[in-house]
Amino acid sequence: MGQRRQGSAVPLPEQWGELPGAAERKARGKAGVSGADPRLSEGAHAAVRPPTLGVVAPFLSGAFWGPVLLGIHESAQRRGIRTLVLRGTPSEVLVPSLAREQVDGWLVIIEFGGLEALADAGVPFITLGARPAGVRCPAVVPDNHGGIRNAVLHLIEHGHRRIAFVGNFAAYDVRERRDAYVSTLAEAGIPFDPDLVIPCDNNMYSGGRAAAPALLAQLPACTAAVFGTDKNALGTMSELKAAGVRIPEDFAIIGFDDVVEAQSADPPLTTVRQRFEMMGSAACELLASMVAGEPFPPEGVRTANALVLRSSCGCNVVQNFLDTEDMASEEDAGDTLARQMVEQLLLPRPLPPDTPPDAVWPAVTRVVDMYFAALRGTAPAPAAELERAYRQAVAITPDLGALLSTARLMDQLPERRRMSLDAAARRRVQDFVELARLASARARLDAETRSVHQLGVLARTNYDVSFALLGGTQQEYRSLSWLETTTMVWGCLALWDDPAERAGLVVAGAYSRDGSPVPPNGSRHRREAFPPAEMLPPSAADGTYMVLLLPIRSVERDWGILVLIGPAVVAMTGDEGTVAIWGTLLGAALERDALLASLSARHADLQQAFASERALSQTVRELGCPIIPLLSGVLLVPLIGVLDGGRAQQVLEKVAEGVSRHEALSVLLDLTGVPFVDLQVAHFLGMTSRAAALLGARVYLVGVRPEIAESLVDVDLGELATFSSLAMALLELAPAAGGAHKAR
Repeated sequence: MGQRRQGSAVPLPEQWGELPGAAERKARGKAGVSGADPRLSEGAHAAVRPPTLGVVAPFLSGAFWGPVLLGIHESAQRRGIRTLVLRGTPSEVLVPSLAREQVDGWLVIIEFGGLEALADAGVPFITLGARPAGVRCPAVVPDNHGGIRNAVLHLIEHGHRRIAFVGNFAAYDVRERRDAYVSTLAEAGIPFDPDLVIPCDNNMYSGGRAAAPALLAQLPACTAAVFGTDKNALGTMSELKAAGVRIPEDFAIIGFDDVVEAQSADPPLTTVRQRFEMMGSAACELLASMVAGEPFPPEGVRTANALVLRSSCGCNVVQNFLDTEDMASEEDAGDTLARQMVEQLLLPRPLPPDTPPDAVWPAVTRVVDMYFAALRGTAPAPAAELERAYRQAVAITPDLGALLSTARLMDQLPERRRMSLDAAARRRVQDFVELARLASARARLDAETRSVHQLGVLARTNYDVSFALLGGTQQEYRSLSWLETTTMVWGCLALWDDPAERAGLVVAGAYSRDGSPVPPNGSRHRREAFPPAEMLPPSAADGTYMVLLLPIRSVERDWGILVLIGPAVVAMTGDEGTVAIWGTLLGAALERDALLASLSARHADLQQAFASERALSQTVRELGCPIIPLLSGVLLVPLIGVLDGGRAQQVLEKVAEGVSRHEALSVLLDLTGVPFVDLQVAHFLGMTSRAAALLGARVYLVGVRPEIAESLVDVDLGELATFSSLAMALLELAPAAGGAHKAR
């Protein structure tokens, strides 16, 4: 079904090529992996499967989710730990029951519905991004208090006193940031004004745009604001600018997160930078310690952040990493500069003292050597080599400000060290720094170009997948052959054998690009043992790739689980990733086929009913128009089935014949069994009434429903009258019939 197995080095589809940053991640992985974490090898299941951490996340990509999952995965890779990711909340993905026999500990990100069941199970677990209410467990959260405190104090240093706070207070971390804002104002001796605390509906751009009118109402007395998230800040910023507010001249803004868009905003957004991948790494470390039975902080971990100064707060320069005098010795100057440059790229993550700078940025030592060579005038700087070095730097951080600050450090080194340079030396340093700036800009542009290319490939891939799922046959989409155009190397679709119980899964299709075994179609698996560990490819067992479990749902039904294994797609649009779209489309395809099957069954039932109706109509037609002398002088004509023109003519003839034969005075046409009467039939009934009147009888309609009565409107019915039921007709006509008979 797929290509021949080649270990974990599975070739990707041609259109994908090498994913951005893959080479650098492979190099780091090879340098850092040293086998399974010995702390986890003592577990009861270590002998039969690799140690595994389960991650429960409602989303899989975006500015927050993608980096967090990448941080978890890379930290686990370094320890030989496998990661198994379930998309949803704990209750939606049946944690801890689903995959229970494969997971040693659980990490739940932000959405905590159903967390109580996990706590009751006694399985090690932690949360990330927030602390759950009512359940005590360690949590990994950012240093919200420290970050907001730095932001508020910075605005106070700029002279602001009326400072607002804007955010979505339904979010745990934003509530912490609001509380830090209040306490920092008190620390600075500034009275708190509740009117300056402005709520947002969400953490996105739209929430910020919606909050802008309330903030505008506080201007001009209010001169600055701190936002709970960058996206809120950017949304509000666009509305303020549209209203004619100049930023930062009229109003200063600081955000929180440092999303990619913060760099390119107009003006660039000052923000509290947090490294989401650092949160993921810290969470993996904490959970690994818990699983191994080692001591761990019972409250969890707070990850560091840093205030990144740009233009929106009123600062007009790139932040200096070192404002103090460089006291390093002449011999240590190169090592110190290399360390400072790497720390600038990692900010706010520190570079451990025992970690050499080139372990993070392999080419940094060469860049420093080229800088000192230019300073001394011993060799020209190779521009191509400098650009290759900065491509490595872009893989560490995409922040152009951080990249340019490495050049700034080199530019300021002579001044910090009070070096006396002649004009030629100063010129050589300036030329080299300009080359470094150009190299960083070109490396950043190259990364953007590759990202745009990858987004184009992603769009085409999603089109192909959408076409296969919504336009293909059931056999095609259940076989998962559509994964051939994606980066996934292994997949399995299993459907619940009983959607109400969700106790067992039946494999409906499987895919393997590298030749690894797949579970046979129709095989059954308990949810606790799914996915089958013995079937997973080597690239999942050794932790190279995450194992993703994607619940497949539609409006009407919970269908089952799609297992996907492959390299992460690092460039996504929006806040929801490609694999989630695939899951939605697959659920729609299953729903569509179920509806088609249901319609087909109903069509068969309707065909059978139609055949029965035709047989009944034929029987009725064969019976003709029975004339029953019910009482003396009273004839009953029961009619069943559809009255078409032919039968109506037959009724007219039979009634005329019956009145003459039985010397009847009254004729009861019972329409109880007639489904409908059209205009043509109504005219025939009028003709029947007039024909009977000529023979001395009167026609009555019995059992006329409202819809039939409507069809008789505006039709000349002669002397024709109606009765609601046969019983009412008999009560009315029996005495008259008897008297008439005696008279006759």
